[in-house]
Amino acid sequence: MAEIVTGAMGTLLPKLANLIKEEYNLQKKVRGEIMFLEAELKSMEAALIKVSEAPIDHPPDIQVKLWTREVRELSYDLEDSIDRFMVRVGDGKPHSFKGFIDRSLHLLTRGRIQHSIGIDIKEIRSRIKDVSERRDRYKVDLVPSKPVGRSIDNLRLSALYRKATELVGAEEKSSDLVRRLMEGDKEASKQPVVLSIAGFGGLGKTTLANLVYEKIKGQFGCGAFVYVSHNPDVVKVFKNMLYQLDGDKYRDINQGTWSEEQLIWELRKFLLHKRYFIVIDDIWNTSVWETIQCSLMHNECGSIIIITTRNIDVAKQAGSVYQMEPLSLSDSTKLFCQRIFGSEDKCPPHNLAEVAGKILQKCGGVPLAIITMASMLADKTGKEINTHNYWSHVYQSMGSGLNGSTNVKNMRRILSVSYYDLPSHLKTCLLYLSLFPEDYRIKTRGLIWKWIGEGFVHEEQGKTLYEVGEDYIEELINRSMLEPVDIGRDGKTVSCRIHDMVLDLISFLSNEEHFLTKVGEQQPISLDLPKKIHRLSLQISQEEEVKQLATMSFSHVRSLTVSTKVFQLMPKLSAFLVLRVLNLKKCKGVRNHHFKDICNMFHLRYLSLNAEFITEMPREIQNLQFLQVLDISNLGHKVKMPTIIHLRQLLRLCFRPMWGIRLPDGFGKLTSLQEVKGIITIKLPSMLHNLGCLTNLRTLAIDFCDWDESYEEPFIQCLSNLVSLKSMEIKGTMVSSLCSECDKLYPGPQHLCSIDIESTAVPRWMSSLCFLSSINIELLALGAQDFHVLGSIPSLRCLSIHVKETRDERLVIGKCYPFRCLTEMQIDYESMAVVFAPGSMQNLKELHLVFGVKEVMHKYGDCNFGLEHLMSLEHVSVKTMYSIMPEEVEAVKDEFQKSLDMNPGKPTLIVDYKYPIKRKIRSHAQAIRAAILFANAGRIPATEGL
Repeated sequence: MAEIVTGAMGTLLPKLANLIKEEYNLQKKVRGEIMFLEAELKSMEAALIKVSEAPIDHPPDIQVKLWTREVRELSYDLEDSIDRFMVRVGDGKPHSFKGFIDRSLHLLTRGRIQHSIGIDIKEIRSRIKDVSERRDRYKVDLVPSKPVGRSIDNLRLSALYRKATELVGAEEKSSDLVRRLMEGDKEASKQPVVLSIAGFGGLGKTTLANLVYEKIKGQFGCGAFVYVSHNPDVVKVFKNMLYQLDGDKYRDINQGTWSEEQLIWELRKFLLHKRYFIVIDDIWNTSVWETIQCSLMHNECGSIIIITTRNIDVAKQAGSVYQMEPLSLSDSTKLFCQRIFGSEDKCPPHNLAEVAGKILQKCGGVPLAIITMASMLADKTGKEINTHNYWSHVYQSMGSGLNGSTNVKNMRRILSVSYYDLPSHLKTCLLYLSLFPEDYRIKTRGLIWKWIGEGFVHEEQGKTLYEVGEDYIEELINRSMLEPVDIGRDGKTVSCRIHDMVLDLISFLSNEEHFLTKVGEQQPISLDLPKKIHRLSLQISQEEEVKQLATMSFSHVRSLTVSTKVFQLMPKLSAFLVLRVLNLKKCKGVRNHHFKDICNMFHLRYLSLNAEFITEMPREIQNLQFLQVLDISNLGHKVKMPTIIHLRQLLRLCFRPMWGIRLPDGFGKLTSLQEVKGIITIKLPSMLHNLGCLTNLRTLAIDFCDWDESYEEPFIQCLSNLVSLKSMEIKGTMVSSLCSECDKLYPGPQHLCSIDIESTAVPRWMSSLCFLSSINIELLALGAQDFHVLGSIPSLRCLSIHVKETRDERLVIGKCYPFRCLTEMQIDYESMAVVFAPGSMQNLKELHLVFGVKEVMHKYGDCNFGLEHLMSLEHVSVKTMYSIMPEEVEAVKDEFQKSLDMNPGKPTLIVDYKYPIKRKIRSHAQAIRAAILFANAGRIPATEGL
């Protein structure tokens, strides 16, 4: 369960259950105490979840909040006590978890350790009893809560009927939608057109839908605009729809007792021969849409249905998706000025222009946020105050809580509907993002591993923890709480960001629930800090702040992120008694003796540090028996790591020396390892034997320093064992022939999605990989057999080929090479001896060519590659290998353009001849971004090159 909802219950209850499993080894009294704790805590967990699911307009009252906070603190304290006990009986030696529990149960009956854990459990039991009695004494469950502020429905109505003069930027969008809808209306089938307007709260989906509805509803026989809501009463929705469709016929419908089925049939009967226009506002889940869809008759009268939703999955299921975008800077400024000064033509005075720009930047083009901030400023502007100081104060307060403003509270209430709709585990994961600064580009891989280290990601049958974390990311994106920035070749999100207004909301909630405490970076140390800090972010930079930290208690801190550049500024590590997560990646100055001290933090699950000054791996690292993630950046390649082989629960090992690193003998004992980020240097065949023992490994990058026949059999056996492998990169001298021998693999990594290798030819075994979607391969020569193998790979979407040797004649790529899924391709080939025949690569959208123009012209007399035959082609980029004259560039451009003019899709063309070659294909989104830059600037900058 999520920590913000249930404290540490999610990890605590399984630990208690494990103790009870071996009940016959326990004394009767101890067994009874543990069973009592488990039963009580399960009931409390259920109560906490119930409180978390309270409707947003009926939040828990102050007594309930105090009670839930006390229960969460109880769970934290009990888990800390059990973990301390587990560490003490473990003696810092590597053991299996079951063996660990067995010894723990045996020692419960002995000496000082038994006495210590017994006292802790007795104290916790006493506190649980007090909390339960207090709940009964004050009748916490029976205390009704009052609706706070304006209801969400009323706030929605104010958006629905907002004056047309305030709908800045909506006119153009509504006209575009009207054109799209009416064009669909002209289609011969006359089937209903279904359009989904999608986006997160506050973007103006309801406003836009209403504007379109008002513009064209007169062209339809009947219409309705109904609001569904977060917790819909579908019967009420259907009755409202019928009343709007025909007020005379259904004027008494609210007085009748209609069932859901009766209303569906009544609607279908009424709409059977009608041309209707219906808007269904704010649908939250697919099941509700499926129910409403049953009532909408699919006749052939040219009807239109618009839905609005925050959930991308709902939008896609309903029909064509219109993704709601934020306002442009120009429209944002108009809306801002219109609300403050009464006219969009008026601009802020010169002394306010800079701060106004900063406020608008934080609003990020969200109309709700702009109107909220502008309304707040309008209330004070022109009155007897220092306007500039007030505006600056508002700007500085954005993101840290403008608690006194009704407008801000109402804005947060609208956005928080999406938050409260999340499952409890996603609430926790989202609140964790308050750790990051505004506009921060969050890499999803690192984020997921941080979630795992924090204990936020829970096991699901048939999935690894990382795969579950990936699902969390996609669900938050589907619910419009996260914005994807980069999409990888596999279609998964590589990096994302969180909108400033969502960040403001979760920062507010995080502070309110004492989820995360920030110190530094404009967050001064104050008397308002919680007594018990569980999650701490330090961004200190001055000695004065260090002195203030001395007054704080860190004994309950479970997670510490330090961004100070000087390690010596942070508090002593010995003050953190139960730390589970330590992130020092942005903290310089960590040295050998500091690392040795860190290795005595026995509870650590996640450790990330900058190892620039580390010259040896401390022997004491074997103390970290619970460690799941070890992320060491800038570690020298000569640093030996013999003792990491004792970290049996390690899931991720990350190091970033560009030249690779040699893992210690016996690293095959790290059987839990799922990811090694960094290049492993293979110097002996025995290392391949160790590597083959890591059967849970999902990513692999290896570099062979040398090669002879003694490597062949161990290499084949190694890959045959790595059945969980998803990504593989193999480099090194003479490794080409080694990869060609992989046809002997069995069963091998059948789930491979990405391969980056050198080879004499395309290995035939690749054609058996059903999930392989991305290949980056360096070949000695390119022949027809290579395309036969590549073309038969069923899921291949992205292909990058670098060819060393030239050919005397061109290779024709025709329809005999299927390439069913290929959408993106790059060929880096001096002589570019390929031609695309009619019917080839029918799904190819992006083509990147890197070749020597003079070489090709000398051999074949032209640069015509048959691009007119690639029927799905959208973008072409051309790079020359060697410098050529400007007139030669123009000749190449003209020849390519003639070919593309004959292509029915009219693909865009980019020709670049100045910048360094980058072999690997970039993502679709990156390619489009490069095209835009090229169009705007005349050519692609070196950092944006292909």
